[in-house]
Amino acid sequence: MASYVAPAIKDKFETLSVDLKNLILERNVKLNNMQDLIQVLEQIVAEGEAE
Repeated sequence: MASYVAPAIKDKFETLSVDLKNLILERNVKLNNMQDLIQVLEQIVAEGEAE
């Protein structure tokens, strides 16, 4: 499954750094709204803290 970013949040997604966008897209996630984006960002932060 390829990652999907809904048009409604595409503008917000594009404000992220290239590295962060790549990290999100590598996860093969479906981002339909801001809640989905925030959830993925929280997962990335939690994984970073666990290292």
